[in-house]
Amino acid sequence: MAAINDLPLVQLARDLIDIDSTSGQESKAVTWLASWLRDRGYHVTEQPVVNDRANVVATITKRDPEIVFSTHIDCVPSFFPSRIDGNTLYGRGACDAKGILAAQITALEQLRTSGEESIGLLVVVGEEHGSPGAQAANRLAQSCRYLINGEPTDNRLARATRGVYRVCLSTQGRAAHSSHPELGESAIEKLLDALVALRELNLPADEIIGRTTYTIGMLSGGVAPNVVPPNAEADVNFRTVGPASEVRACLNALPDNVSTKDIIVVPPVHLKTMPGFDTEVFRFTTDIPFLSSWGEPLLIGPGSVQVAHTADEHVEIPELERAVDLYIKLARALLNENAD
Repeated sequence: MAAINDLPLVQLARDLIDIDSTSGQESKAVTWLASWLRDRGYHVTEQPVVNDRANVVATITKRDPEIVFSTHIDCVPSFFPSRIDGNTLYGRGACDAKGILAAQITALEQLRTSGEESIGLLVVVGEEHGSPGAQAANRLAQSCRYLINGEPTDNRLARATRGVYRVCLSTQGRAAHSSHPELGESAIEKLLDALVALRELNLPADEIIGRTTYTIGMLSGGVAPNVVPPNAEADVNFRTVGPASEVRACLNALPDNVSTKDIIVVPPVHLKTMPGFDTEVFRFTTDIPFLSSWGEPLLIGPGSVQVAHTADEHVEIPELERAVDLYIKLARALLNENAD
């Protein structure tokens, strides 16, 4: 048996991880990947997205594939390079999502070697920050039937993922000298009242995905410690299980002195599953809602979202290897389903 460091899958994952591709800085990694794929005979298109950032589309022939593997090449900060400890691969992107990308490419290589030509690859930028890559990719004319998206799902097929509804709650007050607070109105106190009321709302639930959750991600307000604050705002991130309009309707129960402004809306999705695969519902959101023109979506990938974005992001190497087999199995099952 080859040593872990000698496995092509592991080396490819490490090569990808060791290029810093923090969101907005993906160009070096994209150039490296496009060159790697071209050197192996793939038909490669680099689709401009914004500035020097580009998506990568790779196919075995010049025809549109029936099935496309897809994931993202950008990562959250802060960057740290790869290392191996026992059977574990560490590094930024190890599970989100460069390890996944390496597994998908390895599966694509094996399918090509077996004579399968109807599989392709889509790698997008910016998934971690607004999904500009996926939105650009969706403007490409495609005829593929299925999109196999990769995110860390512990190698389980996702039955559904939650959506995102991010909203800014803001309040206005009146400034005054803090020695005479009765002459002013505290916007911060108004906002605190609203956030307490938020705890009591009966937020929407779905029998498959569960109940809507939220996080108060950022708070700001006031101008100085000795001034009654004239303004305040909170950035609230809801993980939705249905239409954002249902959450928006719940927010009508907050005090009348609170204003709401929509920032981001991404819908939840129910996904295709296949017999013979473990399944699960996931709380996170993916690029899938922005890739509607790429066929019916499925979602699966090695690694756990619970270690993604952390200071010790990692993936077990046997899990990467199993992902290759699962991607091949899934692609063939979908092709056989279509043939039937």
